[in-house]
Amino acid sequence: MKNRQRLGIYIHIPFCVKKCAYCDFLSFPATKEVQEKYMSALESDIKYSVSKYGTRLDNYIVDTVFFGGGTPSFVNPQLIAGILKTLKSEFVFDKNPEISIECNPGTINDEKMRIYAESGFNRCSIGLQSAQDDLLKQIGRIHTFKEFEEGFFAARNAGFKNINIDVMSALPGQSVTDYVNGLKKILEYKPEHISAYSLIVEEGTPVYEHPEKFLPLPSEDDEREMYYETDRILKKAGFNRYEISNYSKKGFECRHNTGYWERKDYLGFGLGASSLFENVRMKNISDMKKYIENAGKSDLYEETEILTANDCMEEFMFLGLRMMHGVSSQRFKKLFNKNIADVYAEPLKENIKNNLLCEYSDDSGELWYCLTPHGIDISNTVMADFML
Repeated sequence: MKNRQRLGIYIHIPFCVKKCAYCDFLSFPATKEVQEKYMSALESDIKYSVSKYGTRLDNYIVDTVFFGGGTPSFVNPQLIAGILKTLKSEFVFDKNPEISIECNPGTINDEKMRIYAESGFNRCSIGLQSAQDDLLKQIGRIHTFKEFEEGFFAARNAGFKNINIDVMSALPGQSVTDYVNGLKKILEYKPEHISAYSLIVEEGTPVYEHPEKFLPLPSEDDEREMYYETDRILKKAGFNRYEISNYSKKGFECRHNTGYWERKDYLGFGLGASSLFENVRMKNISDMKKYIENAGKSDLYEETEILTANDCMEEFMFLGLRMMHGVSSQRFKKLFNKNIADVYAEPLKENIKNNLLCEYSDDSGELWYCLTPHGIDISNTVMADFML
């Protein structure tokens, strides 16, 4: 087989039982009829795109697939399995692909997890968010910790050996002690991966629009302490922090998400899904009616951006610096035929001087730049310096 480039595939399932109070993702409840029509349109979307790209796809091999949402586990599992079957028939797959599905407690059981495993899924991400039932209720989650436990063991019993748990800090009414105790409780289940995020109050969400209905948010000092405790507790438990918000046991880093940060080509299918293919970024339409009516008949993009060389260099920096190992000067030179120290002389110099970036060489002598612990704390500010 010819040497092919890696390709990721993202499948967006926008349906959920109930929208959470903090959620600004493209997701909503829907009837079974709408779900079935959407899944049929999704299959048409995939086949149309494969036909459109034609021989260009001969240069690619799919090594990661990610079903996200919404709540993919809310949908009939046979429909989910059917989409994965379509992908496998339309694309050339790597021998050992990472195939992930997002699941929410309260929507998964032994049968669903068995169907996922038998159809080819080998990684699942469980959206727990908190180990406290009162906090889960406060933010509009539909499940209890007991339901998380049942879902986790259903995944294990189905043969999943790669499980992520999503955890959130800085929730309304959450104390540092609450968070620390919850994180330690989660570790008792021995997941392979933990994604730890701080709550961001997004405009348009109930938490933003009606703050009076929610308990006071933790102070900035408490939020910062939760952030540091996450790092301390997970490292002590044998997890490696490989990205700003992601920790894993050795060898269990999320290959799909790593592809985003390394600017690997990926195709997104479904409502509002984004793609990066051959330095073109595309975003699908967000109108369900239009999506169902037009899938398989035409392109479904509402946004298309052909990236300039400067755009690509900027993305290389601000996405790559999210990774703990940082960005490679050698890879920068290979991709852009320019020296990173020439293009970014001033921001590299200033951020190193201010102890926000560090410069180091790996065992092969390759030069890298990565965020320092202080740089991680104000990562958005540092990354803004690399806009051209």
